[in-house]
Amino acid sequence: MDAIYSAQEGIKKDLGLSKVKVIHNQNYQRHGTKSYVYLLNRFGFKPTKPGPYFHVDKVDQHGFVPEQLKGALGGTVHTSRTLVKRFEKDGEETGQVTAEDQQNDSMYICKVGIGSPPQNLLLDFDTGSADTWVFSTLQDKSTQSGHNVYNPKKSKTFKKLSGKSWQIQYGDGSTASGDCVSDTLEVGGLVIKKQTIECATKMSQQFSKSTSDGLLGLAWGKINTVTDSAGEADPQATPVENMIKQEDIPKESELFTSAFYSTRDKDNESFYTFGFIDQDLVKKSGQDIHWTDIDNSQGFWAVSSESCTVNGEKIDLNGNTAIADTGTTLALMSDEVVEKIYDQIPGATYDWLQQGYTFPINVKLDNLPELKVAVGDAEYVIQKEDLAFSLTDDKQSWYGGVQSRGEMPFDILGDTFLKSVYAVWDQGNRRLGLVPKIEATQNLEPPPDSDGDGGEKKKIHSIDLLADDLAEPADV
Repeated sequence: MDAIYSAQEGIKKDLGLSKVKVIHNQNYQRHGTKSYVYLLNRFGFKPTKPGPYFHVDKVDQHGFVPEQLKGALGGTVHTSRTLVKRFEKDGEETGQVTAEDQQNDSMYICKVGIGSPPQNLLLDFDTGSADTWVFSTLQDKSTQSGHNVYNPKKSKTFKKLSGKSWQIQYGDGSTASGDCVSDTLEVGGLVIKKQTIECATKMSQQFSKSTSDGLLGLAWGKINTVTDSAGEADPQATPVENMIKQEDIPKESELFTSAFYSTRDKDNESFYTFGFIDQDLVKKSGQDIHWTDIDNSQGFWAVSSESCTVNGEKIDLNGNTAIADTGTTLALMSDEVVEKIYDQIPGATYDWLQQGYTFPINVKLDNLPELKVAVGDAEYVIQKEDLAFSLTDDKQSWYGGVQSRGEMPFDILGDTFLKSVYAVWDQGNRRLGLVPKIEATQNLEPPPDSDGDGGEKKKIHSIDLLADDLAEPADV
């Protein structure tokens, strides 16, 4: 690693690279069920545990076409999977899932500059998405309120990408869509030229109500949603993929890293880096970086995860895989594993209304199990404090940080896992590097972003966060 660190130090000095400070979104309010509903919506999986929220196949039919023409035209009847909610446990009546039913905000946001001169926005960095889309002056002014908005006309390096458009749509019908441009993107001192920027022209309230000004995709470009003028898939390279293409970036720097800390931990600042590894944090772990090959065939950061250990009992998960995803707050695992975890917690139970496992708020740290999850051929401890994700509505229980993945064939290792490691996302070498990052003192106090007394908090807009310099770079 010494040669790699040396090369990175050189590029860091030459390009003026710095850490990207992660802002803990002050508007974000933890809510376990709403976070789980968001994941049902985002990944579209069928739950295997009972609860109010589930998917139905909805038949859509547009207009009338004579029967004899349906074969030639491919038919007009289409089925789409829609997320709905049941109002009563034993009832049949269902209704639409609304913005109030799910988590529409991001826990973490970061500053990014777009254009020349740079226009600063606060974006959600997401390794589970390959779209880089932003609030723009092309959308209705009512949806711009409170946001930093990208104006292509104010950039000297802007270029319109004729015929290219994009759209994100989830199972509840929420959408964001728009047109594409090419422009310069700057993050952590790294300047990425000719990056495809997806400019919003329309969005539903699930998107417009969020604090962030858009999203920066850190998955693999093959799942980018851009289409050409004929409506055919035309996936665009992500910022990191474009960074790799630039001649001034050496092979040793074709990566980014992430270090997340809980809002319970007041002495540490979460951050990303692009192009270099934080050597001090690696040394602090007392271990060398452990590397695991990535399977990016589906566009995600997928790794083998063939075992886990609960209080010393190893569970064989032969053939199991997991996706490392900074855009997910919870960890989702198989029912076999999840049941083993909560069997070890006094008073833990599955709650139909919460659609997840909960346990009493008076459970002590010593009564929480030690949970280790494999990535490649190494297992990593998930901090005990992160097993307690959020208070339930009655403030008597914790909603667990690990929940059922339903019928998904893979695990999702979101922030519940990622807060326990320093992650090196080595895109150039298609591998993920991890070292442990466990807080010396575990804390089961409700975090500052808990729901508190349920009263309304005054919303802080992204435009104010930038004005208050809360997004300035972390110390290098």
